[in-house]
Amino acid sequence: MVDAQVRNGEVSWWWRQLGGAPAVRAPLGGSTDADVAIIGAGYTGLWTAYYLKRAQPDLRIFVLEQRFSGFGASGRNGGWLTNSVTGGRERYEKSHGRDAAIAHQRALNETVDEVIAVTAREGIAADIVKGGEVSVARTPSQLARLTDWAGAEQAWPHTDLEVWDAGDTARRILIDGALGSAWHPHAARIHPAKLVSGLAAAVERMGVTIFEGTRVSEIAPGRAVTDRGTVRATFVLRATEGFTADLAGEHRTWLPMNSSMIATAPLPAAVWQQIGWSGREVVGDMAHVYMYAQRTADDRIAFGGRGVPYRFGSRVDADGRTQQRTIASLSAFLRDFFPAAADVPIEHAWAGVLGVPRDWAATVGLDAATGVGWAGGYVGTGVTATNLAGRTLADLVLRRDTALARLPWVAHRAKRWEVEPLRWLAVKTIYTAYHAADRAEASGSSDRTSVFAKAADLIAGR
Repeated sequence: MVDAQVRNGEVSWWWRQLGGAPAVRAPLGGSTDADVAIIGAGYTGLWTAYYLKRAQPDLRIFVLEQRFSGFGASGRNGGWLTNSVTGGRERYEKSHGRDAAIAHQRALNETVDEVIAVTAREGIAADIVKGGEVSVARTPSQLARLTDWAGAEQAWPHTDLEVWDAGDTARRILIDGALGSAWHPHAARIHPAKLVSGLAAAVERMGVTIFEGTRVSEIAPGRAVTDRGTVRATFVLRATEGFTADLAGEHRTWLPMNSSMIATAPLPAAVWQQIGWSGREVVGDMAHVYMYAQRTADDRIAFGGRGVPYRFGSRVDADGRTQQRTIASLSAFLRDFFPAAADVPIEHAWAGVLGVPRDWAATVGLDAATGVGWAGGYVGTGVTATNLAGRTLADLVLRRDTALARLPWVAHRAKRWEVEPLRWLAVKTIYTAYHAADRAEASGSSDRTSVFAKAADLIAGR
């Protein structure tokens, strides 16, 4: 059942709370020149502009955005400012050595604090609370995976992971059926739309020009071609994440993966007394089709997960609408996790797309010969990684030989996704198998990971 009053789409509940989609800034007025053209006014593009302008105020920086700043994942995500290494530290250990992998983790830890510091400096009120991240296990197989994962995490420096049993978990946050959890301190809850709108305003104050309602169709050395003229620039930086497939020649670069969310009405104080969650930690689980949640500043639960993960032909949504069956599924999951909130209505549902490289590893880079740069492929962990990417792109553009410019994700390349219908069939098969694995694990007592999940991992290349 779907609550009758649920509003679907309207970009996101985050934007609705701010009064709806913002007024669109003026579009590009015709062909022109710049020093740096950045395509995409989400976190990646805006952070890049911010750090470039701070380092070299005389740069002419134009940010080109198809809709409005924060229209994509930056204004729709779960609000997790956390230290995840997209693709895993082990990948970087294999390619660059253990010290490089450690440096990447340390950089992401520090980035959480960097974002918090910038919001304070720029007066961006983004509802930030640094309460850490909780990963909960609710089945024997999830608990076994959590135990193995926690042991592997604790073998690395700078992870700072604590393992909690069922009692410890319940004392922090009452999640029905929780058998145990793990917590680390390098994470904060944020309000996504407040952060992206505040960041856009900050870069404008610095002298960056944001052109909205301007669709870029092609990126090439020295130019960005739009429906309102061509911007000629020494550096052209792609920061389009889940919308990358819309660019000429980039259709198979990153797969646009869908993720959906719901938000409840504010929970009464008596319900919060039962649930706890006073630390405002961000919360996820150890399922294969995992959930993610936060307690918002106005005491709602914002709860997300996969619905229909991929649309044939890499199509993306227009306004954040998600499927009714996805709303029903997420609503059932939320009430299963938090029975005390069973009578609290769901008020809003929405969806967004995130960029997934074929090897599930994020990347940032700049071709010095052409001036074309890129950053993205965050696979849903971009709230923190975008800031690190923006600082790294700034260093690459300015030819700074810094520790950031030597991190192992710099210049990383993944092979392209398969052509259709193979791409659609692969994603459908992967998530069908993950769903089957979760059902099998929930209905059994074994602590072994389902063979369905192992098969899905093999197909996914993870």
